[in-house]
Amino acid sequence: MTAPLASLRYVIIDASDTEAEAAFWSRVLGVEVADRFGDGYVILAPSQDGAPRLTFQPVPEAKIVKNRLHLDLRVPDIETATVELEKLGGSRLSDILEEEGYRWRVMRDPEGNEFCIADVDG
Repeated sequence: MTAPLASLRYVIIDASDTEAEAAFWSRVLGVEVADRFGDGYVILAPSQDGAPRLTFQPVPEAKIVKNRLHLDLRVPDIETATVELEKLGGSRLSDILEEEGYRWRVMRDPEGNEFCIADVDG
């Protein structure tokens, strides 16, 4: 195996309201805000050692089309996680989907960014 060219440092999400997005995701991931800089950037602490930091970048336009990249979250139970995510301001986009032993549901964060939640065994 060759040496990596780079390592994943941040996952950046465009947001109209970076503080609201950071509040939602910090609750979902159980992490604190690590830093704020510039005109509205908010960086969350990594969810575990070596993990990339989720960062919210202010943009003037609203999200319009489907994400080309999304987060996949591991949860113990899809239905329970769905209810908790909805309480935090998320919304479900799909029923539970299944394919070749994998189970997941597509969700949206408060600004409409898609993400998936999947069973631990999936």
